Amino acid sequence: MNKKIKFKLWHLLAVSALLIALFLPLPVYIDAPGAAQDTSSYVKVKGHRDNTPGKFMLVYVKQVKATPVTWVLSFANKYADRVPAQQEVGNYSDKEMQRIQTYYMSSSIAEAKYRSLTMAGADVKRRYIGLYVMSVLKDSNFADKLRVGDVVTRVNGKHYNNSYEYIQAIKQISPDQKVRLTYLRGKKQKNTAGKLIRLPNSSRHGLGITLTDRVKTSSDVPITANMEGIGGPSAGLMLTLQMYTQLSHKDLLRGRQVAGTGTIESDGSVGQIGGIEQKVVSANKAKAEIFFAPNNQKLGKQDNYLVAKKTAAEINSNMKIVPVKNVNQAVSYLQNNK
Repeated sequence: MNKKIKFKLWHLLAVSALLIALFLPLPVYIDAPGAAQDTSSYVKVKGHRDNTPGKFMLVYVKQVKATPVTWVLSFANKYADRVPAQQEVGNYSDKEMQRIQTYYMSSSIAEAKYRSLTMAGADVKRRYIGLYVMSVLKDSNFADKLRVGDVVTRVNGKHYNNSYEYIQAIKQISPDQKVRLTYLRGKKQKNTAGKLIRLPNSSRHGLGITLTDRVKTSSDVPITANMEGIGGPSAGLMLTLQMYTQLSHKDLLRGRQVAGTGTIESDGSVGQIGGIEQKVVSANKAKAEIFFAPNNQKLGKQDNYLVAKKTAAEINSNMKIVPVKNVNQAVSYLQNNK
């Protein structure tokens, strides 16, 4: 083999190795600090423009599929997490995961609209349609019957008004009994039945299904929230604050840069989220002065507020980390603190 051929082979091998290192997808996702975006760029309230100085910011985690190069480089970032694909997305395809995140966001927007309109004293109606099916365990008796995106509307013939009521109703059912579910697939109503299973890492029995609320909010005040490219429920609190500020015409910001995270529940409470460390880093880079973090003391050291406070100290941030259990606490803080 002459030198020219050897050189070409080595060159081909080197290029192949480089391409593999740069583009070969690994069964791992990298979660790293993303960005902080002005919430007003997503929310439009007809007849209620946002002219106040300052801004509310929603923060998100940047998630990418790892390659050999990005996997190695991620170790240089203290706030980058490497999560096995099975843990991150289970057996779902990228398309299915995108749908799931869209369902979460749809529910979050509906609750934000209802809560902000209610707080502003506007006429608003909320219709509880049912529960989106987000995932089904392999061992569930409904594994071959329900799909992601189906909407459960009745349990044993009864419709409930929130997910808590559904969960409580299911808890009353004996594992020996069959559970009848009525659900929507698109616009078509269907029925199925099956028994409860023992839930993993628990002594409780359940359907073996992950669910989130499907709610429809209607009002004479049109509110739109174009969240293209952002999924999940964690923007709920900041969307609610943005909508409420525009509806009420109250200057809650007073020129401040306010970031935060947390789900918004049907009663106005703020729920815990994932990736709080990355979100604190993102908010700090965006020069946020205040960061609202969900607070649940029952969670101990895993509480979002405590983790956020610790992260802010680690990065020497001057942000004020503010614990909130509900949206009213966030509003009160902004009104009563300069």
